[in-house]
Amino acid sequence: MIPVTEFRQFSEQQPAFRVLKPWWDVFTDYLSVAMLMIGVFGCTLQVMQDKIICLPKRVQPSQNHSSVSNVSQAVASTTPLPPTKPSPSNPTTVEMKGLKTDLDLQQYSFINQMCYERALHWYAKYFPYLVLIHTLVFMLCSNFWFKFPGSSSKIEHFISILGKCFDSPWTTRALSEVSGEDSEEKDNRKNNMSRSNTVQSGPEGSLVNSQSLKSIPEKFVVDKSTAGALDKKEGEQAKALFEKVKKFRMHVEEGDILYAMYVRQTVLKVIKFLIIIAYNSALVSKVQFTVDCNVDIQDMTGYKNFSCNHTMAHLFSKLSFCYLCFVSIYGLTCLYTLYWLFYRSLREYSFEYVRQETGIDDIPDVKNDFAFMLHMIDQYDPLYSKRFAVFLSEVSENKLKQLNLNNEWTPDKLRQKLQTNAHNRLELPLIMLSGLPDTVFEITELQSLKLEIIKNVMIPATIAQLDNLQELSLHQCSVKIHSAALSFLKENLKVLSVKFDDMRELPPWMYGLRNLEELYLVGSLSHDISRNVTLESLRDLKSLKILSIKSNVSKIPQAVVDVSSHLQKMCIHNDGTKLVMLNNLKKMTNLTELELVHCDLERIPHAVFSLLSLQELDLKENNLKSIEEIVSFQHLRKLTVLKLWHNSITYIPEHIKKLTSLERLSFSHNKIEVLPSHLFLCNKIRYLDLSYNDIRFIPPEVGVLQSLQYFSITCNKVESLPDELYFCKKLKTLKIGKNNLSILSPKIGNLLFLSYLDVKGNHFEILPPELGDCRALKRAGLVVEDALFETLPSDVREQMKTE
Repeated sequence: MIPVTEFRQFSEQQPAFRVLKPWWDVFTDYLSVAMLMIGVFGCTLQVMQDKIICLPKRVQPSQNHSSVSNVSQAVASTTPLPPTKPSPSNPTTVEMKGLKTDLDLQQYSFINQMCYERALHWYAKYFPYLVLIHTLVFMLCSNFWFKFPGSSSKIEHFISILGKCFDSPWTTRALSEVSGEDSEEKDNRKNNMSRSNTVQSGPEGSLVNSQSLKSIPEKFVVDKSTAGALDKKEGEQAKALFEKVKKFRMHVEEGDILYAMYVRQTVLKVIKFLIIIAYNSALVSKVQFTVDCNVDIQDMTGYKNFSCNHTMAHLFSKLSFCYLCFVSIYGLTCLYTLYWLFYRSLREYSFEYVRQETGIDDIPDVKNDFAFMLHMIDQYDPLYSKRFAVFLSEVSENKLKQLNLNNEWTPDKLRQKLQTNAHNRLELPLIMLSGLPDTVFEITELQSLKLEIIKNVMIPATIAQLDNLQELSLHQCSVKIHSAALSFLKENLKVLSVKFDDMRELPPWMYGLRNLEELYLVGSLSHDISRNVTLESLRDLKSLKILSIKSNVSKIPQAVVDVSSHLQKMCIHNDGTKLVMLNNLKKMTNLTELELVHCDLERIPHAVFSLLSLQELDLKENNLKSIEEIVSFQHLRKLTVLKLWHNSITYIPEHIKKLTSLERLSFSHNKIEVLPSHLFLCNKIRYLDLSYNDIRFIPPEVGVLQSLQYFSITCNKVESLPDELYFCKKLKTLKIGKNNLSILSPKIGNLLFLSYLDVKGNHFEILPPELGDCRALKRAGLVVEDALFETLPSDVREQMKTE
């Protein structure tokens, strides 16, 4: 007998696939098993038992009774006489009486086979095989989408991810936090139509609600008391699941092969059902117990008319009716499946009920095959889609990232990154993290926080714990801030630096920082945006003293002029964009420092001469060629620093002598060939940089600069230094490298305070031993070729090497 388990391969699928089998598929599977048993049982009977039994028919004898030769053709089916009882003397002897046919066993077998093939209806012969074939087709159709490569790969991937999401500790944690939300809010959602059972909640319920997933966008802080509920390994696994779900959703939502495959196999089953019902209903009556058989085999058996008995006709008739009942139920179930497929919109799936129940408002709706599989899962257990939805939520993902971030960046690890910045503040730099760790706010000694290339930063209210925080740097970060945190920054933040690639990275809340003193903006701005949007609200920064803009503005925005009453320093680094219409500078009467760098200026702006409070002016990297306007600087009595470096200036006008208040002057990286002696009438100069020009001669009037402490003529064409230079006894830094000097005067020993000397790149053959008199000069401060250093006396070398 053939066991049913041999046919398991036609319907077998992975046990995990059961979540995609709704009740009707499970029911039809059981019906298929029942029909399969009918087919197997019928086939087994066909094989194991006799199929048909035939006997010759009796015909009327002919008129010639004298012919002995025709006696053998008499009909053998006369009514047999009752058998005689066995003789008492010989009980084992039975006298058989009846019509003899003179046929042997082989002839009977031949007759049975011939009548089975010729006389029996095909439906009666092949009924069990038809049942078996149809059932196997049903089973194949029901499970074909689990086997087809284009659909099975998606199903296997989906089931794998679904199982991991269902069992993930993060899913349990996310839903358990939501389960503790405000009971009144829950009750209102469930009883919008009837308010008679409203539950009053206490303050504890409100506190729990503030930690629900729904409140994360406003208050994105992970509760420290529950931080240990998810270890680092589980957090990383959940993070990987989020990435898998994203990629899988992107892949599956592109097509609807699963939906189309399921619809087609269901339609095929319905068509199959209709065909089976049609021909079986018509042919079931063909299964008869008695069959007349007329075959021309008289020359072999002596008979050609037979009466046959189909031994399994009665059983097959009952089995066929039973099979038709099963097929009818199967077909009706398939029709219901078709109704379900076409009546409902299965290519779209809404998580509205999950959003209402869990409070995770950002769970997106899905479509196509992704939606279809979720509809199928809901028929199995809606809890699967509810737990799976957690991994579709960006809020949930951000909270997980926050938790992993807190586990990775402990307070001790953060303290190891503390350093002192250029403003002499204790700074914590955080670069390219997935978010802002909450543990940062446990470092109460922090004075400056620098965030660089961190997306979706949420500054929580706990920033108020940083009592010493005064400086915040945001480099390519998109930042949102809690209202309580904004109140804290308004009162405490003094310095804000924002570097951005996109205008959307500019925090809108920065315009309300009323106590902000320094603002640094670095990023590309279009002209219209810079004028109308970006700087429109700067007038509200009442305490602003320093404003630095590194961008591409074409003119000074009016909003900057609006803060001119208290602005003391303004820096515009324009990256080569021409800055025009500088008349607004005249209104900045309190400006003490002005930097116009890389603004493509060809002349010194006349508006600068109206800034009577100006102390420092930097016109670096412009296109200045002539500075005749420098005479107007004489009205700026407070001007002490003038930087005209990195331009194309060819000469220095004599009017520079009128700038008697100058203390720092830089003409480096220009095209100056001649130094006017009038330059050295600015006798307050302490810092003079003439490097990277074409100067050939240093006037002896340089000795007038008795306050000179820094003098650089690096990379010029100077052939000799005047002895008067060594009268500048306060000189601490002297840079004369990369010139055409061949002799270094022994008078250099007069520079007792000299601590840095650069002579490298000249034509010196020997260094004067008088360098030993420069007690402040050490080997680290002497830039010279090693061979030339060896020309100094050994005691001088040893003296320089000692610290």
